[in-house]
Amino acid sequence: MLKGVFTPIVTIFNEAGEIDYKGNARVIERLIKAGVDGILFLGSIGEFFSLSLEEKLKFITFAVKTVDKRAKVLIGTGGTVMDEVISLTQYAESEGADAAVLISPYYFNLDDESIYRYYAEAASSVKMPILLYNFPDRTSVNLSPQLIHRLARDFGNIVGIKDTVDNISHTRKVIAEVKADIKEFSIFSGFDEYFIPNLLAGGSGIITGLTNIAPELFVNFYKAFEKNDLQTADEAQKKINILMNLYDISQPFVSSIKTAVSMLVPGISADPRKPFAGCSQEQVEKVREILKKAEVI
Repeated sequence: MLKGVFTPIVTIFNEAGEIDYKGNARVIERLIKAGVDGILFLGSIGEFFSLSLEEKLKFITFAVKTVDKRAKVLIGTGGTVMDEVISLTQYAESEGADAAVLISPYYFNLDDESIYRYYAEAASSVKMPILLYNFPDRTSVNLSPQLIHRLARDFGNIVGIKDTVDNISHTRKVIAEVKADIKEFSIFSGFDEYFIPNLLAGGSGIITGLTNIAPELFVNFYKAFEKNDLQTADEAQKKINILMNLYDISQPFVSSIKTAVSMLVPGISADPRKPFAGCSQEQVEKVREILKKAEVI
């Protein structure tokens, strides 16, 4: 069963917009040293939507080799082209990734049967564990607890979900619906500030962007929860509340998160891929102020 603190890692590009493998390796090493339980590559914050199939394949090989079993490796393989989704998922399995994370199809507002067929096709193509990825702000579809339960029941390798819904009641309903039947099903929150509510409701932890910036904070937060150390947990929650303001600085928020990471891992570019832009100088200073206020720098 997957549980704990997982980082949906940013993808570092050089000034030419190409993948900076050395820079990415440095970011990976920092997360592993901090003790995160796993790393999700090619997630939303990893700008999976901007990478070609060829780039994704090469990056999957790099990610598995670099982590080298020191943490769980999750690979984002979801998309809108079914054959490509299957190909990526099969490749992630062949390279030795621990699980694939599949965002539901986006662009059209699909019904439950269409979404079921999408996940059924992917799950049937591999033996590796699969996590559903529910992100209605980006897909316009909110996976219902009943559909999630159905998929988990019908496919033994669908073992969890990243529930990126800014409403803890949805995650709580998923926990109540699915875990009553499948106790080992992993349910992660995609919102940093819902870490404790997720755990208290019986969830498994988080897969969230701020762990790129302050991985030790979240790792210690999780340990404090397990030890019932309420004082440490309270202090960590207050810092997370401050860091949440980073999401409001830029659109997309990837730019402000990458800017923060670049302040902690010198020598890497903070720029996202085109057509998005990096942070302005004013935005950079806002990022710096938040990191100082949260005592990250």
